[in-house]
Amino acid sequence: MKFRRLGRRQEEPEINLIPLIDVVLVIIIFLMLTTTFSKVSGLEINLPSAASEGSDTVANEIAVAVTASGDVLVNRQPVVGRDIDAIAGALGKAVPPGKEPIVVISADAKAAHQSVIDIMQAAQRVGLAHITFATQNPPQ
Repeated sequence: MKFRRLGRRQEEPEINLIPLIDVVLVIIIFLMLTTTFSKVSGLEINLPSAASEGSDTVANEIAVAVTASGDVLVNRQPVVGRDIDAIAGALGKAVPPGKEPIVVISADAKAAHQSVIDIMQAAQRVGLAHITFATQNPPQ
């Protein structure tokens, strides 16, 4: 049996989206007002220090040291000039025959960044691709 009134159509159910949009907009406004934006103006960094486990000494390494004044020493021998050609000449003389050595750069924390870049460029000119940096353990 079908109980249906004649002449009257059944209405389709519909979802009213206007209250949903209102609620979403209120939530977005609330999130925008409560969010804080912070601007980081600068970072303090102290270099060079790093924690590391014990390191093995490698027999075929070239030790390059840079002092705070910018003087360069290759295997504890001072380099006459500070330019890239002089450093490349000293690195070329220090290369042992056989395997390719590792260049270990020990730069003072107050040394100019350009002097370290010059050493890296000089090592590239000589053909030394393995470069690492020496650091000290932070004080306990």
